[in-house]
This record gives sequence, C-alpha cells and structure tokens, in this order.
Amino acid sequence: MLDNHFFRSLFAAGLLLIAPATWAETVLVAVAANFTKPMAEIAAAFEKSTGHSASLAFGSSGKFVSQFENGGPFEVFLSADDKSPIKLEQEGLAVAGTRFTYSLGKLVLWSATPGLVDDQGQILNKGGFKHIALADPKLAPYGAAAIEVLKKQGVFDKLQPLFVQGENIAQTHQFISTGNAELGFLALSQVIDNGKIAAGSGWIIPTDRYQPIRQDAILMKTGAENPAAPALLKFLKSPEALAIIKKYGYDLAE
Repeated sequence: MLDNHFFRSLFAAGLLLIAPATWAETVLVAVAANFTKPMAEIAAAFEKSTGHSASLAFGSSGKFVSQFENGGPFEVFLSADDKSPIKLEQEGLAVAGTRFTYSLGKLVLWSATPGLVDDQGQILNKGGFKHIALADPKLAPYGAAAIEVLKKQGVFDKLQPLFVQGENIAQTHQFISTGNAELGFLALSQVIDNGKIAAGSGWIIPTDRYQPIRQDAILMKTGAENPAAPALLKFLKSPEALAIIKKYGYDLAE
C-alpha cells in the first residue's frame, strides 16, 4: 500500500504545476498609439517570461489622461510624452516614484508613394501636394513635434491650410496610407522594418529639429495591488524588451 509520504509528494508536485496559472494575473495597459507594434511584441514576450498577460488599449495620450481623470480602469500607462504621466502623478492618480522614460521617439515625414518624399524633406519647401497629415498637436506629442519642424523649416504658415489632423498617430497613418493625404508626419516605428523605411518614401527627421519626445511609463494607483502591473514595468527595462524597442527605431534614455 502506498504510504502517506507518497501522496503528500504527489500533492506537492500538483501544486507546482497549477501554481503559475493561479498566480498569473492580467494587467490593463493604456498605450500611446505610436507604440502599438513594439508593445504587441513586448506583451507576448512578457507573458512568455512571467506568465502574466497584458490587455492593451491604444490611443492618444491626451485622451487617456482624460479617461484616467474620469475613473478609467487602466493600471499601467505608457504615454507618448512625459508631461501626461507627471500630471497624473501630481493629481494623485499614479504611484509616485514609478515613472521612467521607456523610449525616445523619432519623427518621420512619410508618404505611401515611392519617391515622393526626399531624404532631406525638401518637398516641404517645394510643395506640389494638396494635403499633409499630422496628429492633433493638442493631444499627440508627435503632432506637436511636427509643428516644431514646420516652423523651423519656415513653412508652417504656407502649409497650415493643407493640414489633415488625426485624432492620434494611428489615424494619421491611416490618412496617409489610404491617400487622403499625400504625405504626413508619423512615428518612425509605424513605417520601419529591419532598420529601414519599409514602403513608400520618407525623411527621418533629425532629432535636433524638435524637442525630445520622452515617452514615460507609470504605475497607476488602480494597478498598485495587481502584481502583473509592476512586473510589466520591470519587464520594460529588461534586455529583451529594450531590444524590441530599439528594433522599431526608438532611442533609449541614458
């Protein structure tokens, strides 16, 4: 007859098998639209590494701030700027001391048409197009950066009547890719593949033409008791996550 020691050992082994599923949690994450592709990859790697899962919602950072202020349920915020997380921290909605810069964004002037945009952006001065798309600068940091570039190029006043504004950078990409605007300003991550612009034509704008786009992450108080929330923020700093971030053309904060 099998003794009690055997059954205790069998029971313990069974606990080891079910424990990861028992401990695994899901974290609700609000993610800036420009970070859609890398975050999808990071979420998959996060689940594989930790057992936790991440439920992702993508949109404009400005609109996410409004949702948080009105009781939004997200537990981690990956913003397209640093101002939004600072604001939420000051309002007492985020956990103090958890904010950090997870990436530095890069701006690109892009067209779905090959050869339309030259690699110096001279098309902005030459013209010959009817519409130019950018994300709403009041809501999207990449839109604000686009305005900076146009003003430094001395073409803002001339081109402003041609603006087609997207609610966020994802909608802006849709405007350009469908031809509703011949060209426009996007996050480099939206059009890059293996370190190069994958299709169409584009000008990767030098980063000294606009203020650094510091994209900060922060733990919301809604996620303070969910172990998956701080685990995700920790994973964002891991070599695996950083390699994915760099692959999509972002710089890393020093």
